[in-house]
Amino acid sequence: MILLTSELHERLLANGRQCDVDHVPVVKFFNPLGAATWLATELGEDGDTLFGLADLGFGCPELGSFSLTEMGSVRLPLGLGIERDLFFEGTFPVSVYAAAARNVGRIVLDDDLLQAAAEALRTTE
Repeated sequence: MILLTSELHERLLANGRQCDVDHVPVVKFFNPLGAATWLATELGEDGDTLFGLADLGFGCPELGSFSLTEMGSVRLPLGLGIERDLFFEGTFPVSVYAAAARNVGRIVLDDDLLQAAAEALRTTE
């Protein structure tokens, strides 16, 4: 599978050029045989370094950088690799996904949990 289309690549690069912005995730990657999930918001000018929320399935998701090349090189059983969720559409800034993930111990896409995390962030500002 192609991990990034040219459109997604350009959107991530454009986000990467903007500083101090709480971007909405552009793309979701996942391990089809495991619990690992990544929500990417930005791509560095090197064309390889993604930034976003990473959850390797150990109960401690975190914001940080990860390599597109490394994700593309993963070879799983049955000839599978890391996949892109073709139907993912980010609806909240990455800070909301991160707050919800801290509460639950994994990346969540449930609207109710994300809305609760967004409300909690608003009350702490």
